[in-house]
Amino acid sequence: MNQTSAASPFIDVRSDTVTRPCDQMRAAMHTAEVGDDVYSDDPTVNALQSLAAEQLGQEAALFMPSGTQSNLVAFLAHCQRGDEYIVGGEAHTYKYEGGGAAVLGGIQPQTVPFGHNGELPLDLVEAVIKPDDFHFARTKLLSLENTQHGRVQSMEYMQSARAFAEEKNLILHLDGARMVNAAVALDVPLRNIGSLFHSVSLCLSKGLGAPMGSILAGNTEFIQSAKRWRKVTGGGLRQAGVVAAAGIYALEHCHEWIPTDHEHAKLLASLCQDIPGVSVRHDWIQTNMVWLDFDGDHQLALPAYTKERGVLMSVGRNAGRVIVHRNISEDDVAVVAQVIRDYFEKRQF
Repeated sequence: MNQTSAASPFIDVRSDTVTRPCDQMRAAMHTAEVGDDVYSDDPTVNALQSLAAEQLGQEAALFMPSGTQSNLVAFLAHCQRGDEYIVGGEAHTYKYEGGGAAVLGGIQPQTVPFGHNGELPLDLVEAVIKPDDFHFARTKLLSLENTQHGRVQSMEYMQSARAFAEEKNLILHLDGARMVNAAVALDVPLRNIGSLFHSVSLCLSKGLGAPMGSILAGNTEFIQSAKRWRKVTGGGLRQAGVVAAAGIYALEHCHEWIPTDHEHAKLLASLCQDIPGVSVRHDWIQTNMVWLDFDGDHQLALPAYTKERGVLMSVGRNAGRVIVHRNISEDDVAVVAQVIRDYFEKRQF
């Protein structure tokens, strides 16, 4: 399969957000029929929304410019000022989205630490639910994430979370930016995951390879409210069919490459497991992410070294995240592993 018509000079494993549209996706974008989506007149956007709603097991869906905006709009549509959402302390919606729910919606986050498997322990969630007392924010929503740092939450856990939310009268939202990866790992249709939640956000520009966009799905009433909040937050689009066509191609064809991404992640982990000074989090390698722990602070030196050798990598102080995607070949995986090995074996330079 033709991966891209514009190759990068780097092997870029910083994130799967760097994927480039393949020639077939570009062709779909080039020939897309368009209208004005603010008037709901763009036929390609409408087709994407219908396809996404069906695949996610929801009544309706809304095409959004970004995953961050999808999650924000979901919170704004579900909650009022003074409400609270419960979320993992390392969750994207809490830590990496600019505090939007609090800043723009007056919605208070209440964090709970993730378990080692990426789940939010429901007993810890229950312990932070506020009583019905005017001293406290109103606990309104529980936000989960699947995958979480590449870790897949099981169907059993998600089913338990939905039953828990019903019991506690909470709205259950899924930041499913990489939920296709989760569905592939679980070997279930997307709708088996999506239908368990009151609302779902699915990113099109990560492992699915589209140049931009996200889907927000839920029941019809929720999507009508979300459409208003999309406009309020500046997300109304005009001739958006050009990019919606990429989303349709991604949803229809992503199963052609997502399993390969997962296999490449396992291969990379195996090639890194005996590098001195590097420890692989093998139990975290469930989808397309490889997490590496280092024996010291390599935040600056390691990515500088790899960049000089044609590899772009994301590194923290003593850990690194390598994400493979459809533009990373098996040969690329071998190069990435060798460059990391060379760095740690030659770090006296």
